Amino acid sequence: MTIILGIESSCDETGVGLVRLGSDGGLELLADEVASSVEQHARFGGVVPEVASRAHLEAMVPTMRRAFDTAGIALSDVDAIAVTCGPGLAGALLVGVSAAKAYAMALGKPLYGVNHLAGHIAADTLEHGPLPAPTLALLVSGGHSQLLRVDGLAGGITEIGSTIDDAAGEAYDKVARVLGLPYPGGPPIDKAARRGNPAAIAFPRGLTGPRDAKFDFSFSGLKTAVARWVEARERDGEEVPVDDVAASFQEAVADVLTAKAVRAATELGIGTLVVSGGVAANSRLKELAAERCAAAGIELRVPRPRLCTDNGAMMAALGAHLVAAGVKPSSLDLSADPALPVSTISV
Repeated sequence: MTIILGIESSCDETGVGLVRLGSDGGLELLADEVASSVEQHARFGGVVPEVASRAHLEAMVPTMRRAFDTAGIALSDVDAIAVTCGPGLAGALLVGVSAAKAYAMALGKPLYGVNHLAGHIAADTLEHGPLPAPTLALLVSGGHSQLLRVDGLAGGITEIGSTIDDAAGEAYDKVARVLGLPYPGGPPIDKAARRGNPAAIAFPRGLTGPRDAKFDFSFSGLKTAVARWVEARERDGEEVPVDDVAASFQEAVADVLTAKAVRAATELGIGTLVVSGGVAANSRLKELAAERCAAAGIELRVPRPRLCTDNGAMMAALGAHLVAAGVKPSSLDLSADPALPVSTISV
């Protein structure tokens, strides 16, 4: 048995996870503790890097202690440490990397600097077991909207498509602000959308024309269309039907994401789709993905909401895959790389 400690600090969540790697390659989640600074950012309508970094500094040790208390093990039981070294906010990443290096030196254990995006994919293996090779991953979060071909979590992730402007989660936050809903925008828009009519307003579907990049995404135009529609109603003194706007916006996002994902899986001959990242917790996205995957004969895998958002468990899971594959650990001069490409799983 091998125990992996995972540390995540790429944005506004301080995550510490502990995973046990069995001799058969199976993973057991021992602890998944998260401290979020989202309330500190809410009044700014988005993440403030300096505030996030300070919050990580304050939360790292208490979150670590909670994780080990939950798992019922000691620091000395850890066999390897995996930490997010990119992509993300530079200052926030450096807090996690510095902590991981300190623990690695103090314990004399191997250190793995790993990719945050690959971690989101690895999170699914904690719930549904090993990924078939190949698997198609739809990664949707506040900062990323990507289609990825996954041939292996220890090496072999290829970008098939990506957003050319706003990510889906970013569009949710901006539309929520327009509608007067709280930050972060995903949960309140999802809640409002359940009460609204998704066909009430014909919002645009970006990059879906015959000459557009078929696997890339664009949500900037959709975000602007919502803002202009709301402004026009307000200018004319009319009430804005928040629930209908939310439902119509959400339908446009889910429609594009799922249509392109299923099309990519079909054209590439891939039989499994994993949807991960914070937006994967969205009810309409999961519902529409299930419908379209079933119709196309594609297996759909979506981690439970707790594992979709940023957490240390997903980093520990990714570290476990690297350990099992015999990947060489990182050196102790490891640093953060805010622009780390998804093809680089470990540094």
